[in-house]
Amino acid sequence: MSHKRMPKRKAAMAAGGVVALGAAAILLPHANASQDGASDDTAAAPRTLKAADAPDLASQLAGLLGDAFAGSYYDADEQQLVVNVISGDNNNVIVQAKKAGAAVREVDNSIAELRAGAQTLKAEATIPGTSWAVDPRTNKILVTADSTVTGDRWDRLESTVGKLGAGMATIKKSPGTFKTFASGGDAIFGGGSRCSLGFNVTAGDGSPAFLTAGHCGVATAQWSDQQNGAPIGTVDQAVFPGQGDFALVTYDDPATDAPSEVNLGNQTVPISAAAEATVGQEVFRMGSTTGLADGQVLGLDATVNYPEGTVTGLIQTDVCAEPGDSGGSLFTRDGLAIGLTSGGSGDCTVGGETFFQPVTTALAAVGATLGVGDGSGGQAGDDAGDGQGIGGEQPGDEGAGGDTGDDGIGTGEDADDDTGEDVGDGAADGSGPAQTR
Repeated sequence: MSHKRMPKRKAAMAAGGVVALGAAAILLPHANASQDGASDDTAAAPRTLKAADAPDLASQLAGLLGDAFAGSYYDADEQQLVVNVISGDNNNVIVQAKKAGAAVREVDNSIAELRAGAQTLKAEATIPGTSWAVDPRTNKILVTADSTVTGDRWDRLESTVGKLGAGMATIKKSPGTFKTFASGGDAIFGGGSRCSLGFNVTAGDGSPAFLTAGHCGVATAQWSDQQNGAPIGTVDQAVFPGQGDFALVTYDDPATDAPSEVNLGNQTVPISAAAEATVGQEVFRMGSTTGLADGQVLGLDATVNYPEGTVTGLIQTDVCAEPGDSGGSLFTRDGLAIGLTSGGSGDCTVGGETFFQPVTTALAAVGATLGVGDGSGGQAGDDAGDGQGIGGEQPGDEGAGGDTGDDGIGTGEDADDDTGEDVGDGAADGSGPAQTR
């Protein structure tokens, strides 16, 4: 996925059609009990809400419940926020959560216990090709090992997970390898590498800029929108590895028109604001290698051990990606910016895990803003969802954007035939150690 640089912009890919879905008014749930004669049963019924509203309710409940709050996730089928609680003998905790509008589930592991388990993994099993993230749907730590984790390294990982216990952590094998996915949304090129433009933003000094992956930003200082072309932007800040994978690139021409949108080729998706991810949320990724792909959020605050080093604070998903997609946009049907493609395992043929840098964290770190009417660059306001959504009836062009799916979303492979040396050691076939894209 990508944003286009205007007025000079080429259609790098043609993905599924996009049509206006109309204004979608966001009804934020309230943490107060029903009044004016509403019965207790009505007040306790879980609210129906959109995925974009779930982080707001989850944040309210985290503050309201304190140590009893043990995570949450969005149930897309029921359109409800499910909140995990450690109630103990305090039944009022459950009553409060239900009155706030959540579906409530009592669990065994507290947030503090899960974080302590993650610290144990960090201390004893920081092995290239591994990752871990809290999965609120199982109330456990989901540990993943790619195909390079074998022999003594696998034994060490398995032993550490075993010490945590089956009730605290689970482990699974990924058939591919974790790697960074350098190549792109709207393809950008620099130093023989190819990445994706993520989201256009406004830098702290008011100049036009864009976000991309940090491992792209540390690879070279200048980036072009054409292979071997003249530079259009210069890296201002970049983080990788460490506490994130993001970079801010400022446009060299201060008069550049950098609209807040994702370019799908013959259509664009307006981006109204940045928002936090929610486990269970439907998301879409755009990249110059594989075009448009969709899936859901699997975990938050993920730690990934790439060959280049450990990266923390990522979003784990089942959305596919390949080398060339690094930095590309992760967004919602309603036009909310969620993440920047970092890396993962597998490809868009066999599937796999892909990790994303949260946009909200990147914006706060670099002092930039994104979207219209959202000066903080934070979660969407009441106007989020205005404009266009994804799910039109127009078919995507074959090859570039792929065939249109049943819901009108075109997802395809090889969206851009441009080639470039990928950042990182991973090949497009997924060989080699865990890497960024």
